[in-house]
Amino acid sequence: MDAAGRGDGGPATAAPAPAASEGRAPALQLDGLTRCFAEREALAGVTLTLGAGQTLAVLGPNGAGKTTLLRVLATLLRPHAGSVRVLGDALPHEAWRARARIGLLAHDPLLYRELSARENLRFHARLHGVAPGRVEELLAALRMTARAGEPLRALSRGMVQRVAIARAVLHEPALLLLDEPYANLDPAATALAEPLIGAGAPGARVICSHDPTGALAQADLVLGLRGGRPALLGAPDAIERDQIERLYR
Repeated sequence: MDAAGRGDGGPATAAPAPAASEGRAPALQLDGLTRCFAEREALAGVTLTLGAGQTLAVLGPNGAGKTTLLRVLATLLRPHAGSVRVLGDALPHEAWRARARIGLLAHDPLLYRELSARENLRFHARLHGVAPGRVEELLAALRMTARAGEPLRALSRGMVQRVAIARAVLHEPALLLLDEPYANLDPAATALAEPLIGAGAPGARVICSHDPTGALAQADLVLGLRGGRPALLGAPDAIERDQIERLYR
């Protein structure tokens, strides 16, 4: 196995750090990141650098630590060991500064079910100091204007996902954290969301996915987790199909 990573469950070797864009800090700098729940290590020894504007694909079976990683990066969980920098800010001490520049799309849409789509987005717009016109722009882009006045509880899961996408990108974050971002979306809705959270979206992205083919196609760097530990790390073109298959066995 070369330095791009290992697919046999052994420790992954760190890939060369991607070059950051001129004048910008890397999107992520992780060195030995560890997070525990009681005696269990949900993440252990995660080390990587993701350049500004680049995309990290995080792969692995259920329970591998993907969602825990996103929650640490989103400043919702504190790391227990190692160092973590997000957009140049050290966590947890500078989490307050990083938080305003992060957009999170998680399994939980982080929306109020009794409020309408428009009310939810306007609430988040006020939190981020975003003009109301941005809300209407996103509702139109996701073809939700006609249903925007209805309470979220009356909408389908696919429509709720569209509103959650709008919430995540509302403040034009420098880093998007995406957990199965196209879940519940039909092909037409996926096409609408693509300019907002897909490969053409501005800023850096971390995508957790159970679709290795789709994730690899968009990634600059791939991290494979198994049991909370890195089992793969490298550029997509340095990772072979059998390594991905072993990751899920």
